[in-house]
Amino acid sequence: MRKPSLPELLHAAVTAVGGTERPGQVTMAEAVAEAVDDQSHLLVQAGTGTGKSLGYLVPALAHGERVVVATATLALQRQLVERDLPRTVESLHPLLRRRPQFAMLKGRSNYLCLHRLHEGVPQDEEEGLFDQFEAAAPSSKLGQDLLRLRDWSDETETGDRDDLTPGVSDRAWGQVSVSSRECLGATKCAYGAECFAEAARERAKLADVVVTNHALLAIDAIEGAPVLPSHEVLIVDEAHELVSRVTGVATGELTPAQVNRAVRRAAKLVNEKAADSLQTAAEGFERVMEVALPGRLEEVPEDLGYALMALRDAARTVISAIGATRDKSVEDENAVRKQALASVESIHGVAERITQGSEYDVVWYEQHDRFGASVRVAPLSVSGLLREKLFAERSVVLTSATLKLGGDFNGVGASLGLAPEGTAGEDVPQWKGLDVGSPFDYPKQGILYVARHLNTPGREGSRTDMLDELTELVEAAGGRTLGLFSSMRGAKAAAEELRGRMDRPILLQGEETLGELIKNFAADPETCLFGTLSLWQGVDVPGASCQLVVMDRIPFPRPDDPLMSARQKAVEEAGGNGFMAVAATHAALLMAQGAGRLVRATGDKGVVAVLDPRLANARYGSYLRASLPDFWYTTDRNQARRSLSAIDAQAKADGA
Repeated sequence: MRKPSLPELLHAAVTAVGGTERPGQVTMAEAVAEAVDDQSHLLVQAGTGTGKSLGYLVPALAHGERVVVATATLALQRQLVERDLPRTVESLHPLLRRRPQFAMLKGRSNYLCLHRLHEGVPQDEEEGLFDQFEAAAPSSKLGQDLLRLRDWSDETETGDRDDLTPGVSDRAWGQVSVSSRECLGATKCAYGAECFAEAARERAKLADVVVTNHALLAIDAIEGAPVLPSHEVLIVDEAHELVSRVTGVATGELTPAQVNRAVRRAAKLVNEKAADSLQTAAEGFERVMEVALPGRLEEVPEDLGYALMALRDAARTVISAIGATRDKSVEDENAVRKQALASVESIHGVAERITQGSEYDVVWYEQHDRFGASVRVAPLSVSGLLREKLFAERSVVLTSATLKLGGDFNGVGASLGLAPEGTAGEDVPQWKGLDVGSPFDYPKQGILYVARHLNTPGREGSRTDMLDELTELVEAAGGRTLGLFSSMRGAKAAAEELRGRMDRPILLQGEETLGELIKNFAADPETCLFGTLSLWQGVDVPGASCQLVVMDRIPFPRPDDPLMSARQKAVEEAGGNGFMAVAATHAALLMAQGAGRLVRATGDKGVVAVLDPRLANARYGSYLRASLPDFWYTTDRNQARRSLSAIDAQAKADGA
């Protein structure tokens, strides 16, 4: 029987999801198929509206080997598993003569733990909640959440937290879930046969396509113990997020509260001497943290070094002692031991990592309003780790609407551990960059306006001229504005100021859930939505409700960001341009994502306004502009206002 061609398969899949075939999607599918067949690597930029999920799913399913698809957001995971994959599999079945299986896999703590649910949380001073909640706490939010979870456990087929709507607080979920370190293991657990996390793993082992998240992909790469089934092909969607997610997984943290919790858990299981030694070390660490000032520690201070060595040594003694004891008087002793061991091992691991003082790690103090001070340690770079663990044994396709910065893929490639495109050599992964464009006509649909006449933003102080400009633009647009700010303080100041100057509704991130804010913003064209980081990437509002996207300033990392500044310095010491490699790349990615909020459909029109003159005046401005969609460019404020007024008038005439 004749093997179906890729265009035939793609046509069937696109028809099944009710989409339209686009040239960029066909080009992408062919390139993915070629990379998979050649066992090579591909970075592919596919603009909004290209239909990139089908552009990689169809060639992956046609290939026949197991594929892992890793995404950054829950929304895309859901879209793949609930919409794209079921329809694509059904549409390809008659042509492929097989029905590929697919499954979703997340980290263990995303699934309800039946042992925790039925046996309760191993007790310590903070966590004696489960025994009390039925009698005392159903009226509290926590008690209501726990009762809901108990009812839900009888109905759910997956036990996946993301399938519970509405959701519950992190505190409530923490009562009914375990980390992989705390898990008893299916063979030792009374509920092992019914375990939701184990069931998800079994489904993944049998599936042709496994959908997961960047964090689990990172854990699989870093921790050496495989959590994902073996696979020939890895597809990383939303790949612009990968480096920050991998960095997050590879970051260790110690707080006094976490150390004290470990002390309480261990005290019931070990001899008095071992418990006292951990208690004393915890008190010493807490004293140091009371005077900790935020910032990078280029060298570990002597007082912190002694406190961490004491913690490390006391934790090692306790770990040995827990291994040697079995207290049958402790009810459900296995779970108690496992949780205590997980807590103490985590402390030991981070304390040892910091005291070892690797030149490849960055250490800093952080101050949090709610949780107090912490000491953190993160890798200076994850590029070597990614090159070694991701690209060595499989074909990898990385895709996003923003991978090409300043006109090429080399900046993003370098952050992933890839040498410049076309570089040959032993142990140098071969890769190709491809930009399949966008179905949108950016020069006709959008304007990039840079407010060149404004003052350069400083680190502190209000920007009266910027707020005046913002007010004029919002009035010209008739509302319809998404305000993207580089800090929450900036977003709040702008919202308060504009609420005093105009009658239009100004929504502010943090005053409602993100989902509710976006829904309200989309529902009323006169409304504006102001916020910070998650809005730069998480808003999809096609149509007339979003016709002006404002960025208050170029979103460079804060100069006092310990990790970014350390990375920048390392590039400079190696002879490179640290500012361009780290700060400008970071800003370019965010700006490209932010500008991508404007045009979400073929009929959308509007203006992206950047209220930072450096985008027009500074030497690096051209690099940042080359990273944005190809909008028509102007620095003429009257032109920007006239265009916004005309777009607003047209929207009103169209009834929007």
